[in-house]
Amino acid sequence: MTSTDSADKRRFLVLHDYGMGGTWWWVHARSAQQVLETLAWVEAVTDLETVARFEDEELEEVDIDASLMPPGLEGLRAERDAQRGREGFGALADRDIVYLRRRWDEEDDEPVVYLMEVGSDGRRIRQVELAEDGTALRSGPDDWPFNPPIVDLFDPALAGQEISQREFEDQWTRAHQVEPDM
Repeated sequence: MTSTDSADKRRFLVLHDYGMGGTWWWVHARSAQQVLETLAWVEAVTDLETVARFEDEELEEVDIDASLMPPGLEGLRAERDAQRGREGFGALADRDIVYLRRRWDEEDDEPVVYLMEVGSDGRRIRQVELAEDGTALRSGPDDWPFNPPIVDLFDPALAGQEISQREFEDQWTRAHQVEPDM
Protein backbone atom coordinates (compact mmCIF):
# COMPACT_ATOMS: atom_id res chain seq x y z
CA MET A 1 0.00 0.00 0.00
CA THR A 2 1.22 3.46 -0.86
CA SER A 3 0.56 5.68 2.13
CA THR A 4 -0.41 9.30 1.75
CA ASP A 5 -1.24 11.00 5.04
CA SER A 6 -2.77 7.88 6.56
CA ALA A 7 -3.06 9.27 10.11
CA ASP A 8 -6.68 10.32 9.62
CA LYS A 9 -7.74 7.25 7.61
CA ARG A 10 -9.46 3.99 8.51
CA ARG A 11 -9.51 0.69 6.69
CA PHE A 12 -12.73 -0.15 4.81
CA LEU A 13 -13.70 -3.44 3.23
CA VAL A 14 -14.68 -2.52 -0.33
CA LEU A 15 -16.59 -4.70 -2.78
CA HIS A 16 -17.14 -4.39 -6.51
CA ASP A 17 -20.06 -6.81 -6.99
CA TYR A 18 -20.58 -7.80 -10.63
CA GLY A 19 -23.35 -10.33 -10.12
CA MET A 20 -21.70 -13.72 -10.53
CA GLY A 21 -18.90 -12.69 -8.19
CA GLY A 22 -17.04 -9.74 -6.84
CA THR A 23 -13.65 -8.23 -6.19
CA TRP A 24 -12.64 -7.20 -2.68
CA TRP A 25 -10.02 -4.77 -1.34
CA TRP A 26 -9.06 -3.08 1.90
CA VAL A 27 -9.17 0.65 1.15
CA HIS A 28 -7.73 3.22 3.54
CA ALA A 29 -9.90 6.34 3.44
CA ARG A 30 -11.20 9.10 5.68
CA SER A 31 -14.78 7.81 5.43
CA ALA A 32 -17.01 5.35 3.62
CA GLN A 33 -18.43 8.37 1.79
CA GLN A 34 -14.96 9.19 0.43
CA VAL A 35 -14.70 5.63 -0.92
CA LEU A 36 -18.04 5.98 -2.74
CA GLU A 37 -17.24 9.44 -4.07
CA THR A 38 -13.85 8.27 -5.39
CA LEU A 39 -14.65 4.83 -6.85
CA ALA A 40 -17.62 3.99 -9.10
CA TRP A 41 -19.61 0.78 -8.67
CA VAL A 42 -18.29 -0.15 -5.22
CA GLU A 43 -19.73 -0.45 -1.77
CA ALA A 44 -18.03 0.04 1.55
CA VAL A 45 -19.16 -3.05 3.45
CA THR A 46 -20.43 -2.24 6.93
CA ASP A 47 -21.88 -5.61 7.95
CA LEU A 48 -19.69 -6.56 10.93
CA GLU A 49 -19.97 -10.29 10.27
CA THR A 50 -18.79 -9.87 6.67
CA VAL A 51 -15.94 -7.57 7.70
CA ALA A 52 -14.84 -10.08 10.38
CA ARG A 53 -14.88 -12.88 7.80
CA PHE A 54 -12.33 -10.98 5.70
CA GLU A 55 -10.04 -9.82 8.55
CA ASP A 56 -7.52 -12.59 7.94
CA GLU A 57 -7.80 -12.58 4.15
CA GLU A 58 -4.78 -11.26 2.32
CA LEU A 59 -6.69 -8.73 0.25
CA GLU A 60 -4.83 -5.97 -1.54
CA GLU A 61 -4.56 -2.86 0.63
CA VAL A 62 -4.96 0.47 -1.15
CA ASP A 63 -4.79 4.09 -0.07
CA ILE A 64 -7.65 6.11 -1.55
CA ASP A 65 -5.26 8.97 -2.37
CA ALA A 66 -2.59 6.82 -4.07
CA SER A 67 -1.58 8.06 -7.49
CA LEU A 68 -1.81 4.53 -8.90
CA MET A 69 -4.61 2.09 -8.20
CA PRO A 70 -4.41 -1.67 -8.68
CA PRO A 71 -6.09 -3.30 -11.68
CA GLY A 72 -9.84 -3.19 -11.22
CA LEU A 73 -9.87 -0.08 -9.06
CA GLU A 74 -8.07 2.13 -11.58
CA GLY A 75 -10.96 1.87 -14.06
CA LEU A 76 -13.54 2.46 -11.32
CA ARG A 77 -11.69 5.59 -10.21
CA ALA A 78 -11.40 6.81 -13.83
CA GLU A 79 -15.15 6.30 -14.31
CA ARG A 80 -15.92 8.30 -11.16
CA ASP A 81 -13.47 11.05 -12.19
CA ALA A 82 -15.29 11.36 -15.54
CA GLN A 83 -18.64 11.74 -13.73
CA ARG A 84 -17.53 14.31 -11.19
CA GLY A 85 -18.48 17.85 -12.12
CA ARG A 86 -21.32 16.79 -14.42
CA GLU A 87 -24.79 18.03 -13.56
CA GLY A 88 -26.60 15.50 -11.40
CA PHE A 89 -23.43 13.89 -9.97
CA GLY A 90 -24.34 12.32 -6.63
CA ALA A 91 -27.85 13.81 -6.67
CA LEU A 92 -29.42 10.49 -5.64
CA ALA A 93 -26.55 9.16 -3.51
CA ASP A 94 -27.86 10.10 -0.07
CA ARG A 95 -31.28 8.55 -0.50
CA ASP A 96 -32.46 5.37 1.23
CA ILE A 97 -34.78 4.52 -1.68
CA VAL A 98 -34.84 5.83 -5.23
CA TYR A 99 -37.44 5.21 -7.95
CA LEU A 100 -36.17 5.06 -11.54
CA ARG A 101 -37.48 4.59 -15.07
CA ARG A 102 -34.93 2.96 -17.38
CA ARG A 103 -35.36 1.87 -20.98
CA TRP A 104 -33.78 -1.43 -22.05
CA ASP A 105 -33.18 -1.61 -25.78
CA GLU A 106 -31.12 -4.71 -26.56
CA GLU A 107 -30.74 -5.63 -30.22
CA ASP A 108 -32.26 -9.11 -29.86
CA ASP A 109 -35.06 -8.18 -27.46
CA GLU A 110 -38.18 -6.09 -27.68
CA PRO A 111 -37.73 -2.67 -26.07
CA VAL A 112 -38.81 -2.69 -22.42
CA VAL A 113 -39.10 -0.01 -19.76
CA TYR A 114 -38.16 -0.94 -16.21
CA LEU A 115 -39.50 0.93 -13.22
CA MET A 116 -37.25 0.14 -10.29
CA GLU A 117 -37.31 0.72 -6.59
CA VAL A 118 -33.63 0.81 -5.64
CA GLY A 119 -31.99 0.81 -2.21
CA SER A 120 -29.06 2.96 -1.12
CA ASP A 121 -26.66 0.19 -2.20
CA GLY A 122 -27.89 0.32 -5.82
CA ARG A 123 -29.70 -3.03 -5.59
CA ARG A 124 -33.28 -3.49 -6.75
CA ILE A 125 -35.92 -3.88 -4.08
CA ARG A 126 -38.86 -4.23 -6.49
CA GLN A 127 -39.24 -3.86 -10.23
CA VAL A 128 -42.00 -3.43 -12.82
CA GLU A 129 -41.32 -4.41 -16.43
CA LEU A 130 -43.45 -2.49 -18.93
CA ALA A 131 -43.58 -4.04 -22.42
CA GLU A 132 -44.53 -2.07 -25.54
CA ASP A 133 -47.82 -4.03 -25.77
CA GLY A 134 -48.89 -2.66 -22.37
CA THR A 135 -48.08 -5.80 -20.38
CA ALA A 136 -46.77 -5.02 -16.91
CA LEU A 137 -44.95 -7.63 -14.79
CA ARG A 138 -43.76 -7.06 -11.25
CA SER A 139 -40.95 -8.90 -9.48
CA GLY A 140 -38.85 -8.80 -6.34
CA PRO A 141 -35.67 -10.34 -4.90
CA ASP A 142 -37.25 -13.79 -4.57
CA ASP A 143 -37.72 -13.79 -8.36
CA TRP A 144 -34.09 -12.98 -9.22
CA PRO A 145 -31.26 -15.52 -8.97
CA PHE A 146 -28.78 -12.65 -8.41
CA ASN A 147 -29.28 -9.10 -7.25
CA PRO A 148 -26.05 -7.18 -7.75
CA PRO A 149 -26.08 -3.40 -7.74
CA ILE A 150 -27.93 -2.39 -10.89
CA VAL A 151 -27.15 1.32 -10.61
CA ASP A 152 -24.46 3.50 -9.07
CA LEU A 153 -26.38 6.26 -7.31
CA PHE A 154 -23.58 8.78 -7.91
CA ASP A 155 -24.03 8.43 -11.69
CA PRO A 156 -25.20 11.82 -12.98
CA ALA A 157 -27.32 10.20 -15.71
CA LEU A 158 -29.68 8.75 -13.09
CA ALA A 159 -31.00 12.14 -12.02
CA GLY A 160 -32.91 12.34 -15.32
CA GLN A 161 -34.39 8.86 -14.81
CA GLU A 162 -35.95 9.49 -11.41
CA ILE A 163 -39.70 9.04 -11.03
CA SER A 164 -42.01 9.55 -8.08
CA GLN A 165 -42.87 6.86 -5.57
CA ARG A 166 -46.51 7.38 -6.55
CA GLU A 167 -45.82 6.58 -10.22
CA PHE A 168 -43.94 3.42 -9.22
CA GLU A 169 -46.67 2.29 -6.77
CA ASP A 170 -49.42 2.88 -9.36
CA GLN A 171 -47.63 0.67 -11.86
CA TRP A 172 -46.76 -1.93 -9.19
CA THR A 173 -50.44 -2.20 -8.23
CA ARG A 174 -51.62 -2.76 -11.81
CA ALA A 175 -48.80 -5.17 -12.78
CA HIS A 176 -49.12 -8.95 -12.68
CA GLN A 177 -46.68 -11.00 -10.62
CA VAL A 178 -43.98 -12.57 -12.78
CA GLU A 179 -44.36 -16.36 -13.10
CA PRO A 180 -41.57 -18.32 -11.41
CA ASP A 181 -39.23 -20.28 -13.68
CA MET A 182 -39.74 -23.99 -13.34
